[in-house]
Amino acid sequence: MSYTAIIPVAGTGTRLKPHTYTYPKVLLTVGEKPILGHIIDKLIYYGIKEICFVTGYLCEKVVDYVNSNYGKKIKIKYVFQEEQKGLGHAIWLCKNEVKGPVLIILGDTIIEADIKNFLDHKSAKIGINEVKDPQRFGIVKIEKGVITDMVEKPQNPPTNLAISGIYSFPDSQKLFKALDWVVESGKTTRGEIQLTDAMKHMLDEGYKIKPIKIDGWYDCGKPETLLATNKYILSKKHKKYSFKNSVVIDPVYISKTAKIKNSIIGPYVSVGDNALIEDSIISDSIINEYATIKKSNLVSSLIGPSATVVGKMNKLNVGENSEVKFTDEE
Repeated sequence: MSYTAIIPVAGTGTRLKPHTYTYPKVLLTVGEKPILGHIIDKLIYYGIKEICFVTGYLCEKVVDYVNSNYGKKIKIKYVFQEEQKGLGHAIWLCKNEVKGPVLIILGDTIIEADIKNFLDHKSAKIGINEVKDPQRFGIVKIEKGVITDMVEKPQNPPTNLAISGIYSFPDSQKLFKALDWVVESGKTTRGEIQLTDAMKHMLDEGYKIKPIKIDGWYDCGKPETLLATNKYILSKKHKKYSFKNSVVIDPVYISKTAKIKNSIIGPYVSVGDNALIEDSIISDSIINEYATIKKSNLVSSLIGPSATVVGKMNKLNVGENSEVKFTDEE
């Protein structure tokens, strides 16, 4: 039986305001497409044919994006999380929609890993990675190649091995049974129903979960990490661009419908559909669709869809349909 993927996409993305006032976090652009697009494309590449999305905040935009771009490629299901009560709660809501083996992957993190290592039917697996700040994550202890203990965001972490946003369970019903136990017992960690607590219960019941070291883990939850992820994705691109009276410094992504005039673009810049950049110098930035940038010097900036920036500045974080001017010109 093939794996079904669950992707939680209900988060509000409070650390990415003002962009998440009008866009769900998972639809923000990195490289040439939204975060969620990178994740779905990878799952399809590895043979996933069915995905259940846990939606919430601005769910209609997620549904529209997924249906428009992937409706003919995969089987799609949606579950609505009315109130965000934690990752464990989001997964638990899928118990009537998902049967058989399940792969869980977070919707706001780009994970570099060989997904096929998670898709055999021999044992449950979770991705792990060494981190410098283990207090922020679910942490595991490992002995003889299997996980012996785990704890969510501990004050005194037993290791620096963090759970890294990808999980697989050959028998999803055992996972949902553990989540039932967490929900029915009223157990919460930091006020939320945690997937880590359900997996800890599974370990206590004798269930084996193997760790898999992943190659990379790129968070998209803050402006600086979104830009870092954009930089990583662009570093793997090798397409050359040329515009009259302009200089393009690789690596960049520039939409075919974008217009570049008398500007220097790059390195590490993503430019969306129908954006206009004129008389400007831009590096390490994301310029979304229909944005207009004129006479500006931007570094480490996020410019939202249909936003307008005219003038000179070093760093900006401008949301959708905003207008910023540093000039008296009309």
